[in-house]
Amino acid sequence: MSSAELVPHYRRIILKLSGETLAGPEGCGIDPDQVAIIAAKIKTVHDLGVQIGLVIGAGNLWRGNRGVQRGMEQATADHMGMIATVMNGLALQDGLERIGVPTRVQTAVMMNQVAEPYIRLRAIAHMEKGRVVIIAGGTGNPYFTTDTAAALRGMEVNADVIIKGTQVDGVYDADPKLNPNARRFDRLSYSHAIEYRVRVMDLTAITLCMDHHLPLLVLNIWDDHSLIGAVLGRKVGTLIDGE
Repeated sequence: MSSAELVPHYRRIILKLSGETLAGPEGCGIDPDQVAIIAAKIKTVHDLGVQIGLVIGAGNLWRGNRGVQRGMEQATADHMGMIATVMNGLALQDGLERIGVPTRVQTAVMMNQVAEPYIRLRAIAHMEKGRVVIIAGGTGNPYFTTDTAAALRGMEVNADVIIKGTQVDGVYDADPKLNPNARRFDRLSYSHAIEYRVRVMDLTAITLCMDHHLPLLVLNIWDDHSLIGAVLGRKVGTLIDGE
């Protein structure tokens, strides 16, 4: 591959990953082998000189709606989820540092012994110095998803795009697991994504991105070439932008 083919299309990205990305075969917990796989994918992008902010979910450790369904207060359940994202962030930091990628964990929930507080200008400074910034703790407020946190942080750090890593290779007009004839979109407008109520991204997050003209790219994080291809500007997944 020539050097011309390795020129990044994006200067700064926010990568949004679900907590399940780090889970083992059982679909829960933190599997060090999975962490290593994800860390290696991130390193390939980091090695191109792309500035990376990473927002991680916590579904592998805790899902607040299960607690709420059993009578737990929503705010309590959400705060537990925020703390779980910090655990995932620390696991990813370890995986990245092991392969030579300098990393900082920042969190909207104060945990000064284990992570920096999230400060916008500090996050930008870290990225400009070549450090991957893992932004945990969601928005720091209950009732908001980590998808919304990704949109918010993307706007705050002036990211060029939010890349949502999922288990499917984009947005479909039906569930491809249930409908073999489901059609994948190469590109969608924000308004159509909201109209279709796409499940791969929270609608509040899509609305925030629409209001601030921040593109969203949905791709299969498990495909060996999707993340690096997306960063290089190739046609990968589904791009959500435009009116």
